[in-house]
Amino acid sequence: MSEGRVEALYGKLKEMAVNFRIRPGERINEVALARELDASRTPLREALNRLVAERLIEFQPGKGFFCRPLDPKRIYELYELRGIAEEAAVRLACRRGSDEDFAALKESLYANGLTYVGKTVREVTTFDEAFHVGIAKLSGNEELVRQLMQINERIRFIRWVDMAVRVRETKGEHKQIMAALEARDADKAASIMRSHIAKRMDQVVAAVKEGYSSIYMPGEQRLFDQPIPAEA
Repeated sequence: MSEGRVEALYGKLKEMAVNFRIRPGERINEVALARELDASRTPLREALNRLVAERLIEFQPGKGFFCRPLDPKRIYELYELRGIAEEAAVRLACRRGSDEDFAALKESLYANGLTYVGKTVREVTTFDEAFHVGIAKLSGNEELVRQLMQINERIRFIRWVDMAVRVRETKGEHKQIMAALEARDADKAASIMRSHIAKRMDQVVAAVKEGYSSIYMPGEQRLFDQPIPAEA
């Protein structure tokens, strides 16, 4: 069995799982999926098991593989975990990052992410994630970076929903975070990061409802691919 083939299937399946191309809670028909992806069952099963380990899909003994649910409680908990991880990351970055590190972050990931007009929600979210992961990398803790990236994958769909309505506010908060980093003000950076990420349960529930609409209403996900207009 080719490792490259498994890796290619894993990439395709991960994209399907993150995008909820397989609907929440839906049982995955391995025969139909193998036919759609022109894959044999063995590499397909290996790729699916990798996604189970990353908690992007679920396996129920005797029943098979299922798409993970779009569950408000679980998403709320992931946002809580993200907040804890990113607050720790920005504190460590303030302590461990060099002036050159901050200049490079500001020149590339920060600057690229500030411009959103004309970009799609998916594109803006990609830049947003890159900025946050860039801060985490300055913490010098590789495990922290890995955990944050996995959390991002599990909440990315909801972040698209959120970004569609909060893009301008989000970019303003990034400016405050960058300024606190440059000043090496760990307490201020952590405080801004905490409020930047935090979600109340009612906000998560509302985002999940909007997410379900995007999944089940034909064409709704195309909204994530529409260029963001200039502010009126």
